Amino acid sequence: MGRVIRNQRKGAGSIFVSRTHRRKGAAKLRTIDYAEREGYIRGLVKEIIHDPGRGAPLAKIQFRDPYRFKTHTELFIATEGMYTGQFVFCGKKAQLSVGNTLPIGELPEGTIISNIEEKPGDRGSLARTSGNYATVISHSAEDGITRVKLPSGSKKILKSKCRATVGVVAGGGRIDKPLLKAGRAFYKHRAKRNSWPRTRGVAMNPVDHPHGGGNHQHIGKASTIARSAVPGQKVGLIAARRTGLLRGTKKIKD
Repeated sequence: MGRVIRNQRKGAGSIFVSRTHRRKGAAKLRTIDYAEREGYIRGLVKEIIHDPGRGAPLAKIQFRDPYRFKTHTELFIATEGMYTGQFVFCGKKAQLSVGNTLPIGELPEGTIISNIEEKPGDRGSLARTSGNYATVISHSAEDGITRVKLPSGSKKILKSKCRATVGVVAGGGRIDKPLLKAGRAFYKHRAKRNSWPRTRGVAMNPVDHPHGGGNHQHIGKASTIARSAVPGQKVGLIAARRTGLLRGTKKIKD
């Protein structure tokens, strides 16, 4: 019987949980209300802040309460070109300009969008990392659906009532600069979670990992493993549809 391997221990949390202490909060769109469904509401960008463990900057946006004398501050993912003192508009009747949030059904084909809702009212879950964006491909008004091309290149059908922010997520080009040294990788991962440095399975002993042991560092068996494998075996290429080099151009299904 081998030891409990690393990816089994990760599931339990403990020392592997996210470091959330200094994070600024969950970045979400406004909760959908009458103002957004039927017209628009204006917000003011108060400041643009860094969120530890996140590549994209966040924008603190202040909205006036439609019914009471008070304000609400929301944390949005900042889009490229957003600045403090800018007015942003959220709602069905908002203008098509960078930083505004509209239902994707109201956007023309070819619009660059980010922080898209997967289901109406979930407050944003797709295309949220720095420099990322999705593109509106086509609409089907009678079915109330919109096709969107995601950052991965895959195409997804969403309900036209799902909201999205116009523009590209700020902080792009972050991965263009190499980390170069271990110290930078250390501080990068310190803000995120305990996932670095990562020891390779083949460098371990057989008791610690299915790929461990042997007189040379080699796996010694197929690196693919079934989806139904038990947790202690589940390392390598899990339920791989294909392996090997990708040859030729990438084909994207329509």
